[in-house]
Amino acid sequence: MSATTDRPGQAAPAVRRRVEAGLAVAGMVLSTVLLGGFSVVMNRVDETEFLDSLYPELRGVGVDLAPEQAYEAARTLGAWFGFTLVVVLLLGAVGIYVAGRRPARRATGWWFLGAGLVCLIGSQLLLYPIAFLFFLSAGMFALRKPEHLPDPEHGSTR
Repeated sequence: MSATTDRPGQAAPAVRRRVEAGLAVAGMVLSTVLLGGFSVVMNRVDETEFLDSLYPELRGVGVDLAPEQAYEAARTLGAWFGFTLVVVLLLGAVGIYVAGRRPARRATGWWFLGAGLVCLIGSQLLLYPIAFLFFLSAGMFALRKPEHLPDPEHGSTR
């Protein structure tokens, strides 16, 4: 009889990382809504619509740029947010895949840490609450040992 089963012929109980994966999925969804929403709006608006609707709001919050410069800056920021979103979603998807395949590995948290850093830096520190979800997920991978995981009889404990 092995150390992982109670009865011969019975498979070991599955190890799940639902909380960690759930936090990462929540971060991915919120990133999609916020980063993707801004990117879509900026890619769909033309210069006259921007000057009529968004430019007065930018001036109201203290952005003092010429109208042409403000439009180009907002379009550039929209493209940057779109690129950031793609990278965050890729890192998060790889992390969730690896977490499903090998949930006992603590190294899986590095994927979520990367997604959090990209979200934080790529959003220019605006989405720090969302990046915190990725950081929390990475930290839980590093610190939390999944239940039903037997201690190895020999070999490395990594």
